[in-house]
Amino acid sequence: MQLDGLIYRAPKEIKVLIGAFIIVLSVGFYTGLLFVKETSSANPNGIEEQYLGNENQEHIQVMKFKKSDREMLTMIHGHILSMSIIFFLVGLIVSITRLPIKLKLFLLIEPFVSVVLTFGGIYLLWKGILWMKYVIMFSGTLMSLTYTISAVLIIKQLFKKPSNNV
Repeated sequence: MQLDGLIYRAPKEIKVLIGAFIIVLSVGFYTGLLFVKETSSANPNGIEEQYLGNENQEHIQVMKFKKSDREMLTMIHGHILSMSIIFFLVGLIVSITRLPIKLKLFLLIEPFVSVVLTFGGIYLLWKGILWMKYVIMFSGTLMSLTYTISAVLIIKQLFKKPSNNV
């Protein structure tokens, strides 16, 4: 079965379903990013403070405490499972778009690498490997960019007529 460009031949009701899914998923995804911005100041030191606390620092506005074992395992477990499902479903849709193969493979694989680096990095940061905050920041940014690119390409191809015979 030829998957490349299959999105163009999908029935209207499937296109509407995919479009609604990507839009609603994006609302949830970007709301999560707003939450990250609010809780960690979206910078490496804010990330460190979010998981390791700040009770030993002077001149703080909001006191934060180091996360417990249970909090960390629950957060990491939930995020890795849910993000894997999200990126699997988005990847299925990306696989039926018409894109250069290298770009398509990048969009299919990169989010899974970033999920492991981001949430594995959070765990290692929590265990005391402080430089992981930079890995977390980079991989989280790359994961968000990859999601955004995938979502935009999917939406564009849902409502665009193919440029040549598909």
